[in-house]
Amino acid sequence: MSESPFQTEPHPRDEAPQYVLPLVVRLEKADPPGRTDALETAARAVLVLLSDERALGDGEWARTVRDWQDARIRKVVRRARGGEWRRAGELPGITVTGKAAEVRVFPPVPLDGWPKELAKLQVSGTELDDPQEPPAADPGVPVLWMSPEVEMSAGKAMAQAGHGAQLAWWELSDAERSSWREAGFPLAVRTAGPERWRELIASGLPLVRDAGFTEIAPGSCTVVAEHPALRSR
Repeated sequence: MSESPFQTEPHPRDEAPQYVLPLVVRLEKADPPGRTDALETAARAVLVLLSDERALGDGEWARTVRDWQDARIRKVVRRARGGEWRRAGELPGITVTGKAAEVRVFPPVPLDGWPKELAKLQVSGTELDDPQEPPAADPGVPVLWMSPEVEMSAGKAMAQAGHGAQLAWWELSDAERSSWREAGFPLAVRTAGPERWRELIASGLPLVRDAGFTEIAPGSCTVVAEHPALRSR
């Protein structure tokens, strides 16, 4: 299993300028999205940005995306509603919608250089619930398995789901990436049972070990990315 770019052990990544990928979830008071919907939408938003032509080659976001990926891979989820959401939407970025969730992802920014429209948004308060237990994932759909052992706020879990999607993306071939993108990045986020989680941890599939900057202990295993193309190897 390759090293995780999310861990805290000393590494040359720490000497590089540090960036963060901002994600903003729309949370209106009257009708907030379900937790799983928000997690899946955040994961897709990360994939949409990574595959966007502006983030590739000589695209306008490509340099900052490369700099971000050369350092620790940080993502921060903030919440917005009403005018806050409209102002966030005026900044360069991409809005991705799920069943009811809306998440806007922005090109990476310096760790201490957030745009003022985003810096004022709250990180806390992203507590979401599922109205009912999510059904089993459809066969053949990539699944981001969340740990049953680590409790996280919805915002933290959205960032972790994004990490898992990104690790899967890195492991895929160009043809596999193209196929996933052309299909609209189908994926599911589910919480594994304890026995299944132990199997996943030992499977060699992409595993997120969190750096421990917020909420959870450094090195905590949070997500395993199970993409069919990776299972067949």
